[in-house]
Order: sequence, then C-alpha cells, then structure tokens
Amino acid sequence: MPRTILAYEAPDISVLARTLRDGIAALDRAPGHVELLNLLARGAGFRNFQHLRADAQARDRLSQSPMAPALPPDHARCEKALRLFDVEGRLLRWPKKRNQQVLCLWLLWSRLPSGVSFPERRMNELLNEQHTFGDYALLRRELVELGLFRRTPDGREYGRIEREPPPEMAKLASLLRQRTLAPSAG
Repeated sequence: MPRTILAYEAPDISVLARTLRDGIAALDRAPGHVELLNLLARGAGFRNFQHLRADAQARDRLSQSPMAPALPPDHARCEKALRLFDVEGRLLRWPKKRNQQVLCLWLLWSRLPSGVSFPERRMNELLNEQHTFGDYALLRRELVELGLFRRTPDGREYGRIEREPPPEMAKLASLLRQRTLAPSAG
C-alpha cells in the first residue's frame, strides 16, 4: 500500500504555539515522539495524530476520485477586488495590477450572455452597464485578449468563449451579491 504523505497545516499559528507550550508545560519531562505528534495534531484542530493521519488519507482518496474538489479561492485576492466595485456591483476603476484586472475580467465575463453572438454596439452597451469609468473599449479588448471572448476579424460580432473560471471568480461574485442585498435586508 502506498504511503500517505502528511501535509501539515495549522489554521492559526498562535493556537498551535499555545497548544505546544501548554502541552509541554504539563509534562514533567520532554515529550516523546508520539506525544509531540499528538500535540502538533491538536494544534491543527485534530483530536490526535491518528485523527490527522486518517484525515490526510481520506483527503488523498478523495483527490484521486473523478470528483476532486476545486482549489480554494484566494480570499485576499477577492477582498482586494471587492474594493474595485460599487454597491451595485459595477466596476469603479480599472485596477493597476494584472492579477486584479484578470479577476475583474472574469467577473464581467460571467455577467455577459453565453451561447450567442451579438454586435459590437450591444457588447459596448452590456459592458457600460457593468462599469462606471467609461472605457468599454478597454474592457472589450481585454476580454478578447484574455481569450474570454471571440470577435470576428472585422470586429462586428462578439461571443463569449466558455472556459472554467478561477475559484476566485465565484467567490467574488458571491461577495458582490451579498453586498448588493445587504442594504435592503436592513
């Protein structure tokens, strides 16, 4: 049977440090190998080392299944991008960093119709509904260059290209929906 490699992750390093300090202080001697493994596992939120190992083995089995979960979103990236949108979900300004530009383009992509071709004028109208800084040409060009939209050689027709979005796109869309609904909920 292949040996499972344990990846160790502690959600809060201060909890880990306190757990180790308190666990070692409670002993009248230096902890043994298994005791130290158990302390580390508790610091990461597991009952003991066996629980940590069982979790890692289950994670390995699930990652080998065809239904492997997607990578988790980068929440810091989503938080930064969220600041670029107004309360109605419109893009306020074009971000300086490419990382943020790409995420904003993915969000715009998700809001534009799929499975249809439409003229340049309609593309411009749709993009104008999604931003406030008045540069639909920049957004249109960037969507095409990123490969999220196709356009005919004469530039008259546009159509969305279906691709798998990054996990941050769904998270950002969810955060924007929550923010849009929040004022009316109060």
